[in-house]
Amino acid sequence: MTTVAIIGLGEAGGLYARGMRDAGFTVAGFDPYTRLDAEGIAQASTVEGAVSDATLVVSLVGARAALNVGADAIAAMAPGAVFADFNTGSPDLKSTMSEVAQKHQILFADVAVLAPVPRGGVLTPLMASGDGADRFAQVMKQTGAPVESIGGAAGDAAGRKLLRSVFMKGLAAVILESDTAAESAGQREWLRDQIAAEFSGDPHALIERLITGSREHADRRTHETEDAAAYLDSLGAPNWSTKAAHAWLSQLRDESRSGAGSSPASRHGKDTSHA
Repeated sequence: MTTVAIIGLGEAGGLYARGMRDAGFTVAGFDPYTRLDAEGIAQASTVEGAVSDATLVVSLVGARAALNVGADAIAAMAPGAVFADFNTGSPDLKSTMSEVAQKHQILFADVAVLAPVPRGGVLTPLMASGDGADRFAQVMKQTGAPVESIGGAAGDAAGRKLLRSVFMKGLAAVILESDTAAESAGQREWLRDQIAAEFSGDPHALIERLITGSREHADRRTHETEDAAAYLDSLGAPNWSTKAAHAWLSQLRDESRSGAGSSPASRHGKDTSHA
């Protein structure tokens, strides 16, 4: 029976500990601040006690503590075991951790978590890179979790996760800003219906329309976002995302005027998309 150690037993760590226990693994855990008290999960008093017999160690401690905690765990692991770092950190951090693992003959998996763990638990989609990615994916098959091993170096999965974060967190920010302003204007439900309608069609067509339309009609849309930011000011609502959109469109407008990436539509100011 494969022994798995979970380092960090907060919300996500607790879900993984219980999920891997239920999938048939022997599970140990360590967290100096959280007591899990879950049947079938042996919570050790030290990180060394949790990881010494583990075939797979999963770290869910947060990016700020990842390197120090990871180094302590890796030093206590048996050669040939896999250390999987689930924390959202930079590619450079993951590369540094991989170098520490190599010195101790430990395989390292840089794991990107691609959906909210509270929603999917142990079945949350994952992506892994690094020299331990394939072994990690093989072990995780027992849970039924979708794991994509992309090979490559530690940090490759982290880079993709951060690219996704630019979109997901940026999307959340613009929806928060839109919703807050609409509530101030008494139009919250109307705007939510507008947002939902945009998401209901072909997603690939929407992506292409947003990119192409922004480039082709940057001049007009620069003025539109300037007016939108002023309106949000009048409502007393935040407009950080609107100002960011204005900065992007201003850059695209200037590129178009200088001849870089220009198009007939942008030169003549014709915009029929109304996006």
